[in-house]
Amino acid sequence: MKKVVMYTLSTCPWCMRAKKFFREKDIPFEYIDYDKADEETRKSILEDCRSHGEEMSFPFVKIGEDVVVGYNPQKYSSLLDL
Repeated sequence: MKKVVMYTLSTCPWCMRAKKFFREKDIPFEYIDYDKADEETRKSILEDCRSHGEEMSFPFVKIGEDVVVGYNPQKYSSLLDL
């Protein structure tokens, strides 16, 4: 199974839906709520997003080496071969 990491906002309804999607599919994931992170972590997240050639938008979902910006369950499923 590909590793799933998300950058989210704690109050973002689309971020909540993304987390719910992975929980309902029993897919383990890690996440960091950008708005609750310290300044150093925020800088690291911004650099990571830019390293993938993407602007920062939430949810920012990394599935293996692929990136999905925004809530897109069809793309998540495709990348995870569900």
